[in-house]
Amino acid sequence: MSGAQGSDPINDDLGWMLGVVFRAYIRAADHVVGDLPGGPRGYQVLTSADREPARNQGAIAEELGIDRTVLTYLIDDLERDGLVVRRPDPADRRSRLVTPTDAGRDATRHRREALGAVESRLLRALSPEQASTLRALLRQVACAAQEVDPLTDLCQVVEAAAERPPAGRGGRRRPTRT
Repeated sequence: MSGAQGSDPINDDLGWMLGVVFRAYIRAADHVVGDLPGGPRGYQVLTSADREPARNQGAIAEELGIDRTVLTYLIDDLERDGLVVRRPDPADRRSRLVTPTDAGRDATRHRREALGAVESRLLRALSPEQASTLRALLRQVACAAQEVDPLTDLCQVVEAAAERPPAGRGGRRRPTRT
């Protein structure tokens, strides 16, 4: 777009825009989740572990794009702080399922609410409809990028979950991993 009248090579650059928004989000989010072991990654692990059915470390590592060795240390720290436990997988005794403790669920819920406030502040220049549209568009772009460089097909998981009504005890039913 350079050279076009009225365009700004920096302000019109997608990379610059994404970088500014990403840095603002990370700075604010770090204040919300920075006290957790692993900070933002620890929060992601807690969020990933707080889903049904429970998953093992390998599935969490794949979903979050975290090296399994690094994830092991992160889960060790979360476990030491009483936020998660590892328990044998009834379907495969060699595998350990990672599940949040009550304290871990509370920590996740409180951080999720606080991150919602961070997101609202970050998106305050947009109307609620625009914010919803931005989220939908970003999800679409992220899913397309995921197809090019997949960790796992999270987009199908999200789409399947959105199509299903909530199941039992107020929780959301999650599709099984294939």
